[in-house]
Amino acid sequence: MTKWSQLISPLRLGFENKTYDEPEEIRTAFQRDYDRIIFSSPFRRMQNKTQVFPLPGSIFVHNRLTHSLEVASVGRSLGNLVGLELSKREDRPNPATLAEIGTIVSTASLAHDMGNPPFGHSGEHAISNFFSKGPGKSLIEKLPQEQQTDFTRFDGNANAFRLLTHTFNGRREGGFGLTYSTLAAGVKYPYESILAGDKNKFGFFQTEKQLYQKIASHLGIGMRSGNPAHYSRHPLVYLVEAADDICYQIIDLEDAHKLKIVSSKDTEELLMDFFDAVSDKDIMAIIFDNLKIVQDRNERISYLRAMVIGKLVKECARIFIENMDLMLYGKECSSLLKMLRGTSGKAMDEIKKISYSRIYKDPSVIQIEIAGYKILGTLLQEFIPAILDPDDPLSEKLLSIIPQQYHLQSEDPYEQLQTIVDFVSGMTDLYALDLYRKITGINLPGI
Repeated sequence: MTKWSQLISPLRLGFENKTYDEPEEIRTAFQRDYDRIIFSSPFRRMQNKTQVFPLPGSIFVHNRLTHSLEVASVGRSLGNLVGLELSKREDRPNPATLAEIGTIVSTASLAHDMGNPPFGHSGEHAISNFFSKGPGKSLIEKLPQEQQTDFTRFDGNANAFRLLTHTFNGRREGGFGLTYSTLAAGVKYPYESILAGDKNKFGFFQTEKQLYQKIASHLGIGMRSGNPAHYSRHPLVYLVEAADDICYQIIDLEDAHKLKIVSSKDTEELLMDFFDAVSDKDIMAIIFDNLKIVQDRNERISYLRAMVIGKLVKECARIFIENMDLMLYGKECSSLLKMLRGTSGKAMDEIKKISYSRIYKDPSVIQIEIAGYKILGTLLQEFIPAILDPDDPLSEKLLSIIPQQYHLQSEDPYEQLQTIVDFVSGMTDLYALDLYRKITGINLPGI
């Protein structure tokens, strides 16, 4: 059984043997992790990356940045509530450890989408499709199978771990230099790509495999069935996952309402279904009183959304505490939202049905997904041959566009391909579109 005292470690990647990185009086090591994410360029770039709907015009909808900020807020509440419940146990961790849980969950939540490419989840599919069915298939056929699947099952989760930990050209060792606990709390699928099955979900590329093994060993995270490429989750991953699930399910519905994909009547009913007429009698009385005052349709939905999230945070924290010992023993548990029961479980299932039947099939969503396939596929098709044959005159011109941090000295084909994927996946929607237009001749400077 892993102990919280081992799972919560201030050891910082890249600073393991350095003595000058001592904690400050005004910020703990984990608060500094949060600040490093907030002030980073990759985090800021998420403001121009699609969440679900096309980036806002006259109606504001969520992008990757606003989604991540909200997930971090919900994650902090979950972590703080779990810390409070743990403080009541006889075998409770020390107060310093309890105080950090909310910060660690919030920071891992803040960073959870940083590895996602442009154009929402279609960006992930576009990269995978390029290597599994497109022009990239012939480029990886000579690579070992475990390296091939890093590309054919490309996943933003693994890419986030790489972004946070990889030493890019001209950058310091250890990437963002985050603590081991924050990094592990963000690895939702702690196994390599070849073990992903048909889900295209995994936690680290081959280049970061040994690094994750080192982090897991230090934190006492055990291997599953003795497999050094498949680990149990850090328990706080379940809270990060719950924060993400709560936000995208509930807030995608709110965005769909703003865009008039789902009516006000249907949206209110879907949100009110989370409350039970008997067990939630008192809170429902408060809700009805406030809805008599609030007449603005968007404000009514925002109010109900806040009340639903508040209820889900409490229920997920309770479920976490109930299953925590299994997690500490490294047993596999379902996601916290899948363990919801009663009115909340039924209401969440209904929102999922609406999301997949109406929201995610809306023409605006489909169109951005199609554009993502076309744009990212073209960029990969142009830049990958360039890095594999850098002496070609056109290759020299294309490679000159790539920022210095992605310049690579290695002649290893796997690392060369990964460098271009790093470059393309780090783009914003607008930059990817602009570069696509320029290198295809659709737009030319000064014309």
